[in-house]
Amino acid sequence: MSSPETDYQLLAEQHLEGLNVLLDVTNKLAHEQELSRILEIVTDAVCEAHQCERASLFLYDEDRHDLHTEVVTELEISEIRREFGESITGWVAEHRKLLNVPDAYAEERWDRTIDQQTGFRTETILACPIISVHDDKLLGVLQVLNKKEGVFSDLDEQLIQAFAAHAGAAIERQQLLEEVHEKAQLQSAIDLGREIQSSFLPTSMPIIPQYELATWWEPAESVSGDYYDFVKLPDNRLGVIVADVSGHGVGPSLIMASFRAMFRVLARNRSRITKLFRLLVDSIYPDLHEGRFITAIFVAICPATHTLNYTNAAHAPALYLDRKTGTIHNLKTTNLPIGVIPDMEVKAGTRRKIQAGDLILLATDGLIELRNKDDEMFGNDRLKQIILENQELPATQLRDLIKQKIHEFHPDPNLPDDITLLLIERKSH
Repeated sequence: MSSPETDYQLLAEQHLEGLNVLLDVTNKLAHEQELSRILEIVTDAVCEAHQCERASLFLYDEDRHDLHTEVVTELEISEIRREFGESITGWVAEHRKLLNVPDAYAEERWDRTIDQQTGFRTETILACPIISVHDDKLLGVLQVLNKKEGVFSDLDEQLIQAFAAHAGAAIERQQLLEEVHEKAQLQSAIDLGREIQSSFLPTSMPIIPQYELATWWEPAESVSGDYYDFVKLPDNRLGVIVADVSGHGVGPSLIMASFRAMFRVLARNRSRITKLFRLLVDSIYPDLHEGRFITAIFVAICPATHTLNYTNAAHAPALYLDRKTGTIHNLKTTNLPIGVIPDMEVKAGTRRKIQAGDLILLATDGLIELRNKDDEMFGNDRLKQIILENQELPATQLRDLIKQKIHEFHPDPNLPDDITLLLIERKSH
């Protein structure tokens, strides 16, 4: 018959062996990169250290709010799933407390269903929650079954808590690495999307004698629903279009790409702006779903006669500066936004003679609807005031000044909406 001293010495020796196993695991985890292998190492080692028959590591599924066996030392069925709070495993997860059960079948929280399915008989249980060191979040439950000699002791409880802590750190490390990898992949995809979309915009300004052009395009996200373009019409006029797909991000950017393709094809053999715009409206309408719409203004400029024709589908701001009189006129809306109704009638605006020094400003509403920290809108009146107070500036310098004023008004680099600005100036000399 063994004495208490002998029993304690035996437990101490077993605990020392367990600590040696834990130390070995720590070294292995430091060099392991694959999550599945990390979980296998922890589960096999905790079983060996506790000198028990089986061990299992349950991971917590936040979306399903349950736990499932990710790794087990031995299991006759494919998987065990536990609802949060259900059975021993679920109780440990819910209460985030260690539980030592000396007699499973005498424990009311024990669910014997798995034993019935597998033919294995559970006698003793020691289960410990796995908690994130970083943000105290539940990661899973580490569980050992059937101590080979006696029941699980206080030293076993300390040991499994140490294993759970190491498992939590390793799992969290891998999750963070996966998040970094996923973010890197996402950023790479976003950067590629922006690069592709940027390639849809003009790479250079058209050279037109006696005219100067300037543009600014800044998306709220990496891709945008804003669009501007220049095309040479069959009658040698310069076609200029600025459009804004409602919303911002990936969805509007895809519609914008389709809009651009259609516009470029149609502009190859049509010069009459209302006819061209009507065909464009009819072509893009089927692609606009779930309340999507497009505002757009299409301008045709004849460099030979210095005349301007336009059609405007509810797009603003669209301004015309008469430098001789120092007045600004709106290129007024002539049509509904694209996508509001099918078979939309397209009308042209009033034809204008572009005098020397006159300037046309086309932008998207992200510019004038921008709000500062006091919830004050930048507004159309402020934009007009900047133009009038600096109307002696050439188009490129005026563009730079407006951009500066916008960033002073809204210093946050994260814009709430896409911004596009396009200036066309007939030089005064």
